[in-house]
Amino acid sequence: MFHAPIVGGEGHGPSPIRLRALSLGAGVQSTTMALMAAHGEIGPMPDCAVFADTGWEPKAVYDHLAWLMSANVLPFPVHIVSAGNIRDQLIAAGDGQRWASIPAFTRTVTPAGAEMPILDEDDGEIVAIGTRRTAKETVSVGMIRRQCTTEFKIVPIRRKVRELVGLTRKRSPDHPLVEQWIGISTDEIIRAKPSFEAWQVKRFPLIEMRMSRADCLAWLKRHDYPLPPKSACIGCPFHDNARWRHMRDNDRDAWVDAVDVDRTIRTGIRGIRGEVFLHRSAVPLDEADLSTPADHGQLDLWANECEGMCGV
Repeated sequence: MFHAPIVGGEGHGPSPIRLRALSLGAGVQSTTMALMAAHGEIGPMPDCAVFADTGWEPKAVYDHLAWLMSANVLPFPVHIVSAGNIRDQLIAAGDGQRWASIPAFTRTVTPAGAEMPILDEDDGEIVAIGTRRTAKETVSVGMIRRQCTTEFKIVPIRRKVRELVGLTRKRSPDHPLVEQWIGISTDEIIRAKPSFEAWQVKRFPLIEMRMSRADCLAWLKRHDYPLPPKSACIGCPFHDNARWRHMRDNDRDAWVDAVDVDRTIRTGIRGIRGEVFLHRSAVPLDEADLSTPADHGQLDLWANECEGMCGV
């Protein structure tokens, strides 16, 4: 599994990298990166790929992953890791149990006449100095802090990679032993972040190759490969309207599942004021206006998935 030390250029000693691991989301970018490595177009050859299963991917993603893992597709193994089923955890969150929060949307209504604190600053601290009553009803929409990527993607992959390189229950070295490949393309370059751990270095081969998502699709078509689905949880709040529409119109089981979960998490989530929704308009998913983004100036929220571990 481990690479033998690689001799560097003139005046350099052997490379300390002992493992090259590809983060596989089974979407367009990571699939292209894996297949380009298999073709020898990106190197050195990875030792393995690691797929973090949230338990709530669309069936098309699991089918595509099965194809990638079938004989004569990839010349390196794919390890599947999991931190549990994120859907089950969301259902439990609706009953007040702990959850790894997803970036869902909250809707809080303050009725007319409600008593609100008047805040001011005192020695650098915000304090209440009185109260006032609202003149009219106000509605505020916010987004919950995201923990799901860390708990269901980053941590399981990190744990597996450390196991493969022999760092389980060991102190981390002060130099990189692992090169982690992540499939971020040039049109999402804002998601490419360096590793903050000394034992690991992140690499972004598609950015090195100056490839966009469209370039990835073109490469797959040229080589007559099946086009991958977008890798993201069925009920991910980062879905744009086009994604929700496609699910509603083409994957009825997933749509019904998402609507059911959306309804279940509406109230009862510990520490959250107001109602919780999967759609950014903060209305029930089956009542949301799923017109095209251009109709409403809708923003693409995928850049908020700053670790670059989802959707690729």
